[in-house]
Amino acid sequence: MWRCPLGLLLLLLLTGHVALGAQKGRGRRELAPGLHLRGIRDAGGRYCQEQDLCCRGRADDCALPYLGTICYCDLFCNRTVSDCCPDFWDFCLGVPPPFPPIQGCMHGGRIYPVLGTYWDNCNRWWQAGNHSAFWGMTLDEGIRYRLGTIRPSSSVMNMHEIYTVLNPGEVLPTAFEASEKWPNLIHEPLDQGNCAGSWAFSTAAVASDRVSIHSLGHMTPILSPQNLLSCNTHHQQGCRGGRLDGAWWFLRRRGVVSDHCYPFSGRERDKAGPAPPCMMHSRATGRGKRQATARCPNGHVNNNNIYQVTPAYRLGSNDTEIMKELMENGPVQALMEVHEDFFLYKGGIYSHTPVNLGRPERYRRHGTHSVKITGWGEETRPDGRKLKYWTAANSWGPAWGERGHFRIVRGVNECDIESFVLGVWGRVGMEDMGHH
Repeated sequence: MWRCPLGLLLLLLLTGHVALGAQKGRGRRELAPGLHLRGIRDAGGRYCQEQDLCCRGRADDCALPYLGTICYCDLFCNRTVSDCCPDFWDFCLGVPPPFPPIQGCMHGGRIYPVLGTYWDNCNRWWQAGNHSAFWGMTLDEGIRYRLGTIRPSSSVMNMHEIYTVLNPGEVLPTAFEASEKWPNLIHEPLDQGNCAGSWAFSTAAVASDRVSIHSLGHMTPILSPQNLLSCNTHHQQGCRGGRLDGAWWFLRRRGVVSDHCYPFSGRERDKAGPAPPCMMHSRATGRGKRQATARCPNGHVNNNNIYQVTPAYRLGSNDTEIMKELMENGPVQALMEVHEDFFLYKGGIYSHTPVNLGRPERYRRHGTHSVKITGWGEETRPDGRKLKYWTAANSWGPAWGERGHFRIVRGVNECDIESFVLGVWGRVGMEDMGHH
């Protein structure tokens, strides 16, 4: 999704353009259920304004095609809320719409809705779609419940960077994927659900891969985000958000068990009651190693090994430094700013387009998230230009994006993804190399 240049062959909507045909009177069946009850949010666009339609009362001719159905620009439609055109409330009534819009692609003064594949000179950039996990959620709720990484303090943001220097004549490959270099050691994304705990999920995800790589595959744990959410409580807020530096401190000083041992308990939004208490503690055994002092919360699992890491280190924000670190030592953790269109990502190489730039602030909300970068690549476009990208794992489950992963433009700090990148080493001793 981008501000589409005029004159380009742009769009193949999956829904197709809907011919209005002969207008029919609106019956009870046509008005129900409302679009919003089916998880469809307004995609934005100047419908009423473009046609200068603002009809009084009920007027069946006061209508336009929209998302495979018909939207109305008259006052009668307001009785059913979701049958109005996206700009009905703004343009006709001068009030904010009852549901925040989700934007599509701007072209020729119109914003094309979601559920489309977008083309630039016949070259697909990225694809949007409606994800069932987000049905019924507003943009505000998505930011509140699906992210959850607190932007680091200025002292942490200014932490010393480890600079990785390429050797003379060293050339990095044009494409790399961690799972190809380290088969069976790179773990699939988990799903944080409606828990604003990406701070715990991304930390556990990177640590899982790094412990597996640095133990040469002798240990291949999927580490427990719940262990962090419930037990790493100093200046952390569990499913209401947390800090990466605090998460890495806990993994270094206390350690966590596997996800199998301490599974994610999930969290419904607005669920009353306190957060689940910590059910796993550890004690020092010498040489900085620790062991569990409790059984696994999952009563069917006996292996309560504690896994630890060395201090986390920050990489330079130059993409070649991040690439070299990733290729030599494993996936890295990255902060990123999530905007409204990222929730709709379905595939391709993502970059954010500020289609809401001129609109009120409530349409331009964004929040801080953290993810695991697993590789990189590039695509050659028809005009010969190369589009470089990162591959990364999110924590919104396998149904989102490209099987839980996404690609994002590389080398231009897209959505701040190169501004704060961390690596870490698994704490692995010789005794760990003898057991699985």
